[in-house]
Amino acid sequence: MATQYYYGVGRRKTSVATVRLYPGEKGFVVNGKPAEAFFSRENDLQTALEPLEAAGLMGQCLVSVVVKGGGISGQAGAIRHGVARALLAMNPDYRQVLREHGFLTRDPRVKERKKAGLKRARKAPQYTKR
Repeated sequence: MATQYYYGVGRRKTSVATVRLYPGEKGFVVNGKPAEAFFSRENDLQTALEPLEAAGLMGQCLVSVVVKGGGISGQAGAIRHGVARALLAMNPDYRQVLREHGFLTRDPRVKERKKAGLKRARKAPQYTKR
């Protein structure tokens, strides 16, 4: 592996992905596995690869990711965010393209906490008059 790399951290729901981007090499590794083996659904793999496609760098960089927390879809979103930030560190000229596709914005939606006296965050027990 080359010593020169670009770093980015991505977050989505409760997932956190640390991304290292090595220019000039090829591959996409997530938690020590090839991305195709890590993601069982094709849609999640596509989500993770979107920033590279938008920047026109598919197959031109080695992307090494360590991702923790959440589920697979949240992890894919976190990887997408982290890859976009690493691309921005590599070349600030990508900012406009990444911003247009919404890859630099951290999605703030997280699960709402359960409230006391309710069944879920907002679902109340059925009202009985008598």
